[in-house]
Amino acid sequence: MSNVISTNWASVNKASQPLVDQLVEDAQALQIEINTLNNGTRIIDAGVNCIGGLEAGRLIGEICMGGLGTVTLGTNSGFENWPWSVNVHAKTPVLSCLGSQYAGWSLSHKSEEGNFFALGSGPGRALAAKEEILKEFDYKDYAESTCIVLEVDSYPPVEIAEKVSKDCGIDADKLTFILTPTSSLAGVIQVASRVLEVAMHKAHTLRFPMEKIIDGYGVTPVAPPGGDFMTGMGRTNDAILYGGMVQLFVDCNDEEAEELANKMPSHTSSDYGRPFGEIFKAYEYDFFKIDPMLFSPAKVIITSVKTGRSYTAGKFNADMLKTSFGL
Repeated sequence: MSNVISTNWASVNKASQPLVDQLVEDAQALQIEINTLNNGTRIIDAGVNCIGGLEAGRLIGEICMGGLGTVTLGTNSGFENWPWSVNVHAKTPVLSCLGSQYAGWSLSHKSEEGNFFALGSGPGRALAAKEEILKEFDYKDYAESTCIVLEVDSYPPVEIAEKVSKDCGIDADKLTFILTPTSSLAGVIQVASRVLEVAMHKAHTLRFPMEKIIDGYGVTPVAPPGGDFMTGMGRTNDAILYGGMVQLFVDCNDEEAEELANKMPSHTSSDYGRPFGEIFKAYEYDFFKIDPMLFSPAKVIITSVKTGRSYTAGKFNADMLKTSFGL
């Protein structure tokens, strides 16, 4: 599978670099700040010590997708009390979403000053190529500079920057960290832009042949920022779990398409039905204890390009969004 799917994949670092440059050039207008660690690693702060606006989040969403996807703001969420939405499309869905956007790189450091932990996403993952999912796809990118996106509310220690630059095979001053706390507007937008990635990862978890996914589109409500990291993290997850919708175009027969549709939505999980913040707390704030079947859009449409038939499954949960968003 990996040789078939990754042979002609583009460089996510090359495609995303112009967007990183745009963030830096337009930092003042985007309400973000540019700083540097003492080893030269650049920090793009999109909400830790600054406001971090919606447009910054939109651009960061496209950077997360390796520059091979589009993120747009709209007003077609389908929810009367909360119309704002994010619309996502990827040129190469498996590469954009799983080869770059997926937050699969676990980064941690312990010190006397405190512990730091984050899941890294973005094109830098493909330079290091240490994750099993990248090894499965047989994909490794090559570039002289890169960036990693972190959903954190504090700056990473220099030790994290040293580790990432070493694993990516680049100098520390060629590395950029983009920080997107879920308490900022930029943070909620970049999480919403993961609605398609969540579906792609669910398909992978279900062991659907990824080479059969031809194209995809997603839309989800934009959660209001939570005021603090945990509330924001809960709301941004709820937006996708209870309000997200994805359509995948697949090169398979009707039976395979229908089975994928029926298994994919979030309501198939045993953990479905509570705000994500409550679920996370019940599992002692351990993501890996949560049923992996929960991480899915609320509703899906699976369309077979072989037969032209589409299969719809799942449901929106406006009441849960109202509770989560504080409406």
